[in-house]
Amino acid sequence: MPGIKEIRTKIKSVQNTRKITKAMEMVAASKMRKAQDRMRAGRPYATKIREIATHLMQANPDYHHPYTVEPGNLRAVGIVVVSTDKGLCGGLNTNVMRLVLARIREFQEKGAKVQVTALGNKALGTLSRIGVDLVSQEVQLGDTPNLERLIGAVKVQLDDFINGKIDAVYLATNRFVNTMKQDPSFIRLLPLPGGLQDPFQTESVTSEDSQNQVQSTHGWDYLYEPDARTVIDELLMRYVEGLVYQAVAENMASEQSARMVAMKAASDNAKKVIGDLQLVYNKTRQAAITKEISEIVGGAAAV
Repeated sequence: MPGIKEIRTKIKSVQNTRKITKAMEMVAASKMRKAQDRMRAGRPYATKIREIATHLMQANPDYHHPYTVEPGNLRAVGIVVVSTDKGLCGGLNTNVMRLVLARIREFQEKGAKVQVTALGNKALGTLSRIGVDLVSQEVQLGDTPNLERLIGAVKVQLDDFINGKIDAVYLATNRFVNTMKQDPSFIRLLPLPGGLQDPFQTESVTSEDSQNQVQSTHGWDYLYEPDARTVIDELLMRYVEGLVYQAVAENMASEQSARMVAMKAASDNAKKVIGDLQLVYNKTRQAAITKEISEIVGGAAAV
């Protein structure tokens, strides 16, 4: 059994650890509110730009952008993986990387080549270890998404898609549901998928909404000013930018929520460990006192 001094040292060590996890929990809670506000502020724009871009697929303009052309078969694909720069956020990165690795395996089994862009240190580390074709990266994203930095890394995939080197671009990120739940998602970024579904929609779709969506799949037509090419090029670039920005904003909100929950669990566990060690300390101390009394009584009796 460890001595009193060793137990006291362990208690002090766990108390110091609990102070750290408690502080990290409070910091994550503060950042979480800001990240959630930023994420929710971007959702209406991302939803609307996606809806308008989807309507373009149902229209019949004189100009068809390459982003709207369905590939015949998948010979090569690009994947943009969004992760965190730091750890201590539970299984957030593990879940999204598990999903990405499963999709990569599926593409490779079908004979398609895979090239990957990593946004975040955790994705970069994992993808580098498994030896996939890493064509671009961006790390140290901070607490606020920077669109210029994000598009700089993603543009490598976009240029390869335009040049015909890859047939599709996918986006992997964590979709924020609530503080306790974050779902890894794998969506097709390019070519523009049909339908009006929003990849970041968290509310359940009612039967009435579903019926309205079905009824809205009629033909669309637009008047373009100055011309269809200029408008569609600009709109679809905004579509890509909006979706990438929202994916990173969702992942940042998920990161702070997961970190807050993980640090709270760590603080609670530390408190329990301190209680158990305090009980052992009291028992050991009482045993030592009893032993000393027994020795004194025994010595007096011998005299």
